[in-house]
Amino acid sequence: MQRFENLKIRPYEQKKCPSCGSRITKRNGTRDGKQLYKCMVCGRQFRAGETVTDSELWTLYQANKQTVVELAAIVGKSPSTIKRRLRGITIEWEQPRLDGMCGYVHLDVTYWGRNWGVLLALDDATGRPLYIAFVRHETVADYVLAVETITRMGYTIRGIVIDGMRSLFDMFGGVYRTQMCQFHMRSIVDRYLTRNPRLKAAVALKELMGRLAVMDKDEFGKEFSKWKEDWAHTLNRRTVSKRTGKSHYTHKRLRTAMNSVVYYQPYLFTYQEKGCEGMPNTNNKVEGVFTDLKKNLNNHGGMGEAGRKRFISGFFLALEGCPIVKEKKEKRLPPE
Repeated sequence: MQRFENLKIRPYEQKKCPSCGSRITKRNGTRDGKQLYKCMVCGRQFRAGETVTDSELWTLYQANKQTVVELAAIVGKSPSTIKRRLRGITIEWEQPRLDGMCGYVHLDVTYWGRNWGVLLALDDATGRPLYIAFVRHETVADYVLAVETITRMGYTIRGIVIDGMRSLFDMFGGVYRTQMCQFHMRSIVDRYLTRNPRLKAAVALKELMGRLAVMDKDEFGKEFSKWKEDWAHTLNRRTVSKRTGKSHYTHKRLRTAMNSVVYYQPYLFTYQEKGCEGMPNTNNKVEGVFTDLKKNLNNHGGMGEAGRKRFISGFFLALEGCPIVKEKKEKRLPPE
């Protein structure tokens, strides 16, 4: 009996069910030489050995950009099993508290197709997502809700950087210091003039807009006023319609481009005003986040709307630094 005195008998450790998390399991035979177990709570049968948690599986899927087929090879499961587990993962965006935060906010929407997109509010200094919402079409109400939400959560807005959508400037221009993205301003002008305009007045305006980022407010104002004076004859030229006999401006697209610059001019150099030190003059930071998001999504073709929402929520939760997947709690049998 002395030889058994130092023998440590380890009690049987019940395996944890990978589906429901319960440890109320039992041995259930073998397959291919590996022990099988059965969960007495949910009825799931699983193999012995370590299993990949939902959190680890999602990290491989999203951050490591592994496809379903690649995940199946890594985990040692069938692609259908991987798809089932991914569908079973619940990920939803949770609006974070923003107490004590202060800075400049980027606001923008990106779309997949024409009728589905995501609105993002992003902190310029940290790149932290402050707010996201899934939208069919962007409206002023969506942006107002975003601003109201982040302020209610404790964020102090020093200024807002947005692009296009004139009604937003009417809404926020008198409340916050608002900067029009200079890159989008150039894009708006290019949309009307084309990238290679032939009209001399259009060439001159395009050249002026190309120097927008290296000019100050006064310099741009003088050169733009001079451009309007130099090309007043071209801008005001009218053509009489042979069909109706009515006259209209000959160079409508040139005038539309000019009018766009006139409207946005008060918001093009907000970043140069006193008290706006550090304010960006473009929305490049939020555009970079959208580019990274779409690159990640492109690895997983054929994703439905529910899967896309889950993926996008997980992407921004990862940027936020929050736990993406909450592990399931162990289920207990009810007392008899």
